Amino acid sequence: MRYRNSDSFRHEQSDKIGVLVTNLGTPDAPTKPALKRYLREFLSDPRVVEAPRWLWWLVLNMVILNFRPARSAHAYQTVWTERGSPLLFHTEDQANGLRQALAAQWGDDLVVDFAMRYGNPSIDSVVNRMLDQGVRKILVLPLYPQYCASTTASTFDALSRCLQQRRWMPEVRFVTQYHDDKGYIQALADSVQAHWQAHGRAERLLFSYHGIPQRYLDNGDPYHCQCLKTSRLVAERLGLDKGQYLTTFQSRFGREEWLKPYTDETLKALPAEGVKSVQVVCPGFSADCLETIEEIGVENRDYFLEAGGESYQYISALNAEPEHIQALAALISKNLQGWQISNAEERKQRADAHSKQ
Repeated sequence: MRYRNSDSFRHEQSDKIGVLVTNLGTPDAPTKPALKRYLREFLSDPRVVEAPRWLWWLVLNMVILNFRPARSAHAYQTVWTERGSPLLFHTEDQANGLRQALAAQWGDDLVVDFAMRYGNPSIDSVVNRMLDQGVRKILVLPLYPQYCASTTASTFDALSRCLQQRRWMPEVRFVTQYHDDKGYIQALADSVQAHWQAHGRAERLLFSYHGIPQRYLDNGDPYHCQCLKTSRLVAERLGLDKGQYLTTFQSRFGREEWLKPYTDETLKALPAEGVKSVQVVCPGFSADCLETIEEIGVENRDYFLEAGGESYQYISALNAEPEHIQALAALISKNLQGWQISNAEERKQRADAHSKQ
């Protein structure tokens, strides 16, 4: 095997620390060909779909990729902006905000960048760029507050494959979850409070998280439990009792049972129970994307109103709001403890030692 080298390496260069924030990914364009490429990469990941590979290959290539890309492309066209995919530009804004927030403490030798697990910019390309810049320590923060093997562990898989190709491996720290981080919980609570101040309070606050198959929970995945804890902690900060909020799960796919209660079915049933106004927040999504803007903001709104509801509001994701950036910067700083950037004298000594060889 030929390993990837750092062609621009100099012994006197500073050893930098890298902070890599990642998110799920997005197609390059809201078109059928782009969606087909993206969905093939996404749905081919064995972390995402745990099924016999031969069987899933047939289903994916013979059925799903022949029908779903066109439908998904239409959905993406409804949320696409001049800056492109919302998930992409919100994640870029988060990385830029973190770079500014952390610069005062770490200076130019802290490299902050972002990547996507699927699509572009890829984890492989960004990590290689960071290493070529002299990064020798990397902190990876997947922007999934609640751990799930389908998201967080899959990100680790991609990072591992990238580093297996390198001659010089960096030190690595990996944040697996922050579902109960105080800064994150406070940022969520402040976001809901700000919405209440601007629009008033609904009868129910619904916490909607992306779903996973029930069997993943049965096999030991902690995602469900962490989602429930996030909801409880935010509700406590807001002073809500159990009858004033609900936790549900959205975006199910296929015929098997997923985590319940389902968001869409819950919203269809609430008006018959006398609940005429709801507000929905999605704590598992660090940035607004197709699943929040279209699925929650439009599709599920229609379900609720058509069932007899009178007022439906979606509370935006935290995106690059200052409180969110502050919370993430504090989380990163905590996980960087003990790491130091080499000073000028250390670099000079290393260069002198190399020149004498």
